[in-house]
Amino acid sequence: VQLQASGGGLVQPGGSLRLSCAASGFTLDDYTIGWFRQAAGEEREFVAAIKAGGGHKYYLDFVKGWFAVSRDNAKNTVSLQLNNLRPEDTAVYYCAAGRAIVSTITTLGGYTYWGQGTQVTVSS
Repeated sequence: VQLQASGGGLVQPGGSLRLSCAASGFTLDDYTIGWFRQAAGEEREFVAAIKAGGGHKYYLDFVKGWFAVSRDNAKNTVSLQLNNLRPEDTAVYYCAAGRAIVSTITTLGGYTYWGQGTQVTVSS
C-alpha cells in the first residue's frame, strides 16, 4: 500500500498548480482522501477532503472557492487544484487515505495511509 503526491513546484502569486495523489496496492475510491499541508515550523493542517465514493467534499475555510478536490477513478488518483495561490499557501502538501468520518475528516487521526509530500512554493 503506497500513496504518492506529485505536482508541486514554484509558482508566482495568483498562479495555479494541480496536485495529484496516486495509489498502488489499493483503490482510492474505497477511502476518504484528505489533503493536508505543513509550512516550515508549523503543524500539519487540513486543507481538503473527498469522501469515499466521490461524495461530499470538505475544505479549509481559508481555501474555499480557490482549491478544488476531485477523483479520477479510471486512473486511481485524487487531484487537488490550487488556484489563486498566495505566499501563505507555501507548504509541503500531503495526501492521505483513511476511513475518516465526518467528525474526524479534518484530523490527522482520521487517516491511515500517508504519502510523501510535494513542495508548493508561492513566490515572486
